[in-house]
This record gives sequence, structure tokens and C-alpha cells, in this order.
Amino acid sequence: MNKFEIYQTGNSFHSNKREAIDLASLSYIGEIKSGKVVYAICEVLYLLEKGKAKLMKNNKEVSFHELLKKHKSLSTIYEVFRDLRDKGNILKEGLKFGADFRVYSKGDKPGKAHAKYLLYVVSGSKKLSLKDFCAKARIAHSTNKILLMAVVDSENDISYYNISWKSQN
Repeated sequence: MNKFEIYQTGNSFHSNKREAIDLASLSYIGEIKSGKVVYAICEVLYLLEKGKAKLMKNNKEVSFHELLKKHKSLSTIYEVFRDLRDKGNILKEGLKFGADFRVYSKGDKPGKAHAKYLLYVVSGSKKLSLKDFCAKARIAHSTNKILLMAVVDSENDISYYNISWKSQN
């Protein structure tokens, strides 16, 4: 497969190439809107790193490393995105839920099934307050999802914690 082009306009990313539309239809990378595919930045990074696409901005190619360097704060989040995507999960932005991502289990498809998890990425060096942790657990519970915490340590090892609400009867 030849690399298809993704175009960056401001902070948005899109492609109208047939290869992009086919890939979005099959693997749910990006979202098809009005005949083009719109991407979240982690999806763009993933496609660049996997050699499936090239990013164009102002008629110049932007490399994976240039894009990641410009968005350095995303490096930990991207590590988790890549890890889960490589394991066959589908990840979509979770902003509406206050999460980093919504995660669909293997075999589940966005639009046909609901995401099973709300994913929050935590750097091992940062502290999460009890109040924030409880808020995240409550949102996951109230949206009928499981809270998934990804803790990334200083060596970029990722530990996942699956947290669900337990009722006492």
C-alpha cells in the first residue's frame, strides 16, 4: 500500500484520499465526515509511525518526530494509544467524557457497539488526587463503562488498572 496524504490545517487533520476512506471503513482509524476522513492527532501519529501515511502542512511534509516534538505533552498518551491499538483495540477521543480515550474491545466497532472503557493516562511521576480519581470512577460508572487507568512509568512501561464500581447489597 502506498502512503496516502493527510493534510494539516491549523490543529485539524484530514484526508480525502480513497486509501484513507478504505482504511477508516475497515479499521476505524479516523472518522468519515462529508466524504473525507478526519483524524485525532494520536491517529495521525500512529499512521505516520506505521508508514501508512504522510502528513502535509503548507505543501511540506511533516515527519512523525517533528509532529511529536511539537506536541511533546502527548508523548505519554501516544505510547498508550499505540500499545492498545497494536493489541487490536479501537480508541476514539474521550473528551466528551473527560477521558483521554474511549476504548472499544477487539471485535467491537464504533457506531455498532458502545465503548467498554473510559481510559485515563497517568504519568507515574504525577499524583492523582482522590477527588479526581473518584470523579473519573463516577463518570465511567454513570456512562455504563469501566474505568481503565494506564500508568506509564519513567521507563515507558505501561501498567493497566481496570476499575469498576462495586455496589454493596
